[in-house]
Amino acid sequence: MAVRDSGYLLFGLVVLFHTWGALAVEVNMEDRVEVFIDDMAQLTCKFTSEEGIGGMMIQWFYMTPAGEKQKIYYQDSTMKVVDRGTPFTDRISVNGTGAEGEVVLTIRDVQQRDEVEFICLVKSLTDGIAEGRTKLKVFALPDSPTIEGVQTGISINEASPPKIGICEVKNGFPRPNITWYKNNTPLHNIPGEVRLVPSTTSESSGLYSVTSELYMKLVKEDKDNYFYCEVTYFVPGAKMMVETNRINVTVLYPSTAVKVWVESPKGEIKEGDTVEIHCSGNGNTAAEIKITHRDNETSTEDGVLVMKSVTRAHSGVYFCSSMDLYTYEEVSGNTTVFVNFLDDAVVEPERIMEVAQGEEVKATCNALSSLQTHTTWLKNGKEVSKGHILTLEATFDTAGTYVCVVSVPEIEGMTTSETLRINVQGPPEILEPVSTEIEESFDSTVDLSCDVRGFPAPTIVWSTSDGKILPTTSQEETDEGVHSVVSVRVTSDMIAFCNASNVYGTDAMAFSIKAIKADTAIPAKTVPKEGKGVIIAVIIICILLLAVLGSVLYFLYKKGKICGRSGKQDLTKEKSNKDNIVVEMKSDNTEEAVLLGVNGEKLPPSDQ
Repeated sequence: MAVRDSGYLLFGLVVLFHTWGALAVEVNMEDRVEVFIDDMAQLTCKFTSEEGIGGMMIQWFYMTPAGEKQKIYYQDSTMKVVDRGTPFTDRISVNGTGAEGEVVLTIRDVQQRDEVEFICLVKSLTDGIAEGRTKLKVFALPDSPTIEGVQTGISINEASPPKIGICEVKNGFPRPNITWYKNNTPLHNIPGEVRLVPSTTSESSGLYSVTSELYMKLVKEDKDNYFYCEVTYFVPGAKMMVETNRINVTVLYPSTAVKVWVESPKGEIKEGDTVEIHCSGNGNTAAEIKITHRDNETSTEDGVLVMKSVTRAHSGVYFCSSMDLYTYEEVSGNTTVFVNFLDDAVVEPERIMEVAQGEEVKATCNALSSLQTHTTWLKNGKEVSKGHILTLEATFDTAGTYVCVVSVPEIEGMTTSETLRINVQGPPEILEPVSTEIEESFDSTVDLSCDVRGFPAPTIVWSTSDGKILPTTSQEETDEGVHSVVSVRVTSDMIAFCNASNVYGTDAMAFSIKAIKADTAIPAKTVPKEGKGVIIAVIIICILLLAVLGSVLYFLYKKGKICGRSGKQDLTKEKSNKDNIVVEMKSDNTEEAVLLGVNGEKLPPSDQ
């Protein structure tokens, strides 16, 4: 027994001496391996040993959150075994036999929970045991960050820093970081001025969502500033950065001054215009605006005062006050409004002048105005004089109605006018018409007109050459005198007179009317169709009888058989017109002679 124990001891010493004299197993691994979620991770385990592969054993472990080693893989010269029931059972594989001193652990579909430390343990029967460790780092690209500013206005008079906005970035790994900027300056916590409130949410997927709220006291100048967030996050082998879009918040600040101005009309104001006065402060908080003129106060929400049909009484200083409804501070301003005016034109002498022919006419026209005026005299729409004084020589040509127009050249449409009637005393004067020789058809009507100048207005009487008074058709007074019209029925040649008279004298004008015989035609009568043949036959018979009668008369005339009661008469010695040609015919039963006209009418005895 003692001999056996001594043998075992000798064998152990031999083995120990042999081990001390040989090289131990060495394992080399990367400190960390970085991959994106859902990608494939490869962890390389390199080792050195003098013992061949037949005496090597390789195992893979990972460190649990509790700090314990959990085996996931075993390999020796005869077998390769993946441990069951681990988070990696279905997702790992190992490449290499170890003969080259290297094996690679491949992890598929890497998840966030895979971010642990992995251990490669190599055991040699003769060289001992060694292990290496690699940390697996998992990364997830976060979603695009968002920023949202406060939609309502933010007053600069808030007691504590008000909320400006919130930034958020979701589903990142490792946890992203958010930094606020105003313009290009990063913001940090400042007591009473700036407060940053970050928060992190761990999603069910294991990823992180981060939000950051900004609270900050604002000043008036911040109305033009912009805010944004910068998000930093990690990716394999690098650190990345992305910025949100810029936002601007509405800064509410009270007015420190107000501006008052006339919005319309532009330029000079005249009586009758509609005037619009605007008042606006340089702040943007809610305010009560009052516009005052001579103690007449008007409150307006929009700072606009509209006055219709203004008069000169609206001239003066308009005050505007703006009281901030948050701080109750009040500021004011003013503007001056001047309403130009132009009074009615005044003509002297008033309205009507009566002067004798040859006298000088002098009239004035004036209108009180706030601006320089221009005066023009018009007659029948044509300019006859400039200036406020009108000087004329009284003649019938200068008699009539004059219009004095006073205008303000600086303001379009600012005018006033007045009329002056000048009556020139004198006897009537009938104006020469276009023609006094008139030809008209017999039994028609002709209108004769007579224009007479003179004052007092002449009396017009129409008469004929035989003293007959003609009734006047129409008569009206004109600027120069009287216009009279008479309607005359033309029954024969005649002369009509226009007789004009007033206290200063008379005048007359003769119109010669010549009556001309118009061609007449017997209007056709409508007859039934069945009577047309009879009528045609009668007409033919009449024509034949007239032809026979004409032949007989001509024969008797040539033979000298035609004579009157006192004997034969030579018709060629009778002087008559076509309307007075007569023919004597004797009947077999009576001695009475009948004289016939050309148209077959019986003439009276006095004409026989």
